[in-house]
Amino acid sequence: MPKKRPEEFEYLSNDPNFVPDPEIEEFMEEEIARAPKDPDQLAQRLRDNTAASPADSGGDPDASWEDVNDSGEESVAGDNPTPDQSLVEENARAVGVSYEDNEELEFTEKIEKRDRNRFELDPRSKTGDNSI
Repeated sequence: MPKKRPEEFEYLSNDPNFVPDPEIEEFMEEEIARAPKDPDQLAQRLRDNTAASPADSGGDPDASWEDVNDSGEESVAGDNPTPDQSLVEENARAVGVSYEDNEELEFTEKIEKRDRNRFELDPRSKTGDNSI
């Protein structure tokens, strides 16, 4: 099968009758404006936010990983995951679970083992007003 050249593909933007949805256009512009554009900016974000890292959002450096401890919207278990949060291994690591290639998928047992010695679950970690 012969390969197509780029000019042979049909793109919506090349169609003179195509009218983009203004809501989608606005959303895309906001997302593009928010995305980091230079590596120094990411390095600065990492220096400024020591309580979280891109690993907390499944390895996606473009997600709002700084907010995982507050809102968690773009965290692995959040209600607004990003497209880059599709790597199973990175998502599992973000919730504190990891597997070897030949290991059985005993997720419940892994979570229970992970939580066995968590400081937050120790009654001594709570203050007088029952907060951590």
